[in-house]
Formats: sequence, C-alpha cells, structure tokens
Amino acid sequence: MSTKELPELSGKVALVTGASRGIGYGVAEALVARGDRVCITGRGEEALKEAVERLGSDRVIAVPGKAHDEVHQAAAVEATMEAFGRVDFLVNNAGTNPVFGPIAELDLNVARKVYETNVISALGFAQLTWRAWQKEHGGAIVNIASIAGLSPSPFIGAYGMSKAAMVNLTLQLAHEFAPVVRVNAIAPAVVKTKFAQALYEGREAEAAAAYPLGRLGVPEDIGGAAAFLTSAQSDWITGQTLVVDGGLFLNSGVE
Repeated sequence: MSTKELPELSGKVALVTGASRGIGYGVAEALVARGDRVCITGRGEEALKEAVERLGSDRVIAVPGKAHDEVHQAAAVEATMEAFGRVDFLVNNAGTNPVFGPIAELDLNVARKVYETNVISALGFAQLTWRAWQKEHGGAIVNIASIAGLSPSPFIGAYGMSKAAMVNLTLQLAHEFAPVVRVNAIAPAVVKTKFAQALYEGREAEAAAAYPLGRLGVPEDIGGAAAFLTSAQSDWITGQTLVVDGGLFLNSGVE
C-alpha cells in the first residue's frame, strides 16, 4: 500500500503482535487500510522494518522482541503510547508450534514453551493495554486462536491445547473487562503462511479439497475478521470465538 493510497486517519490505534508477516501482517494491513495507526511486533528486526516500509512508516511503528518476554511486552505498549498517545485495540497473534507428533510423546518443556508464547504472552499484553489506556477509555481485544483449539488436533496437540486456552482466556477477559472493553477471538483453519506451511506444502490442492469453499485461507481473510471485531459494527459482540474456516467444520461427522 503506497502512501498515496492511505485513507484519512481514523483516530484509533492498534497493537498487533507477531505481525512482520502472515496473519499478523494481514491484520495490520487491514487496520492501516481503514485509517488506524499501528504498532507491530515480532522477533525479526529486519522483517519488521520491511513490514513497516510496506505498510507506511508514517502510520506504523515496530518493536522487535519475543512475545513471552515481559520486558518486551512493556516496551511495545510504552512505545505505542509514546508514538500515538493511545492504544485502542490489541490483537494477540504471536504464537509458536515447535513440535509435531503424538501428545503421548510430548516433551513437557516444549509444552511449557508453547503455553508461554501462545497464552501467557497474550494475557500479559492484555493486562498492559488495559492499564495503559483501555480501562479508562475503552477499546477491543482480538485473540487469534485456531480451530485446533475447538476439536482434536492430531500431531499438533500442544498447539491445540494452547489455542483452547486462548478461547477460555477470551471468555475470562471479556467478562472482567466489560463493559468498557470487548474481547473476542478468531479461530482460523489452515491459512497460507510460512507458519502453517508444513500442513499444506506440496499438497495444497489435496488440503483445499476438504474445504467446502474450495481453498485454504489467506491472511487477508483473518485481517477482515479482525477489522470487523474492532469496529463499531461489532459493538454488541464480546466473549465470542469467530470461526473462519472456509466451511471446514461443515464436514464434521460426514464420512
């Protein structure tokens, strides 16, 4: 998106974690496209710089770091407040899935790492944005969960468990932060990103055949959903998990 194409500023500000590429980038792109200013985070400093250049350096800043690092969490929220003076929306997208295999053989230290990155970091960011701005001024939080957290997920059990926890975290936060902050989750099926590449690489047509809509997801699909859940059009929605799956769950129970 070039600077000439950018719309007028909306006056709103978002913090999107894990947004140098993939789903997080798609979310940031959708929010910038409607006029929001955005802070993006991620582990790779160079990748973040490139993302800022593509999104528009006059509206987007980046804070590199690891999502589970509390110092990084505080730095990201502080940088957002310093640059833009507010943080209306938080999108918790940062996540990891370093293991593939049966849960009976899962290394418990790996399980702890998955929870630390996928769940505890989301709670940390939510606490910080709540204190920094949202408690007094309102806003919205969107947690990126997964359909893996809504059904058994063979070979990615740790990831699925963490995303189930993310769904429950959404409920807890929605209850506690109401009525000033709305909290919802998005549960995507397989989205074509580097993160999910192992699930479809070399067999995309076969993988897509399982979806009634005939294709895998793309980051823009999730970006649009996140834009909706942080908009006035969703002002009476909180504590919900929006499944964005190309109709995959329609096949549940069908042989």
